[in-house]
Amino acid sequence: MKPHVLSALLIGAGALVVWISSRMPWITVTAYDDKSGETTQSIVGATWSTEIMALALVLAAAAVAGLVLRRFGRRIIGVVSAIVAVGASLAPLALLTAEPDADRAHQLLASGIASQRASDPTMLSEWAEITAMDTHPLSAVVALIGCALALFGGVLLAMRPGINTPRSNQYERKAARAERIRVDLEEAPESGRVLWDALDEDIDPTEGGGGPARRG
Repeated sequence: MKPHVLSALLIGAGALVVWISSRMPWITVTAYDDKSGETTQSIVGATWSTEIMALALVLAAAAVAGLVLRRFGRRIIGVVSAIVAVGASLAPLALLTAEPDADRAHQLLASGIASQRASDPTMLSEWAEITAMDTHPLSAVVALIGCALALFGGVLLAMRPGINTPRSNQYERKAARAERIRVDLEEAPESGRVLWDALDEDIDPTEGGGGPARRG
């Protein structure tokens, strides 16, 4: 497998893993409301770290670009992917190393941002008191694995972007076709198909395929 293809696949795999982590619960909040009693709600990664979804999409786009761009473009994409992967790792790393912000969790749950239900958007009342917050290390570890894959793929793509494949333009294709017709004229000058092909390419078949046809 070509190095740039492997790199692009690693970046794409990293984007997928990060996206999967963003749909997993990162924090479970226990709160007490004097009207409804105790309640437990979960906050998924995409809600707690709103930027992680955008970064996963950037990595997915970078994976595609790593397959279709030329050598210099692939090198730039590799650098960008590595930077994005590092940025995407900050939120899950903070979840593993620091206590989550209770005020922010309350705001997310009470404002309706954390809910997907249009009929009942708020998950906590404004006066609810948070009594406990539990993090989900597995979700953060999954996100970090995805970031590591994308980081490795980005560095590999930047260091080994591969070589450019031959890319013929319209003029090169036309010249190759004309040369092939000249060879056919030398080998089969009486062939009707070859004569018509020569005229179609403005090649004069009476001159042994050497010059353009004179069309009056």
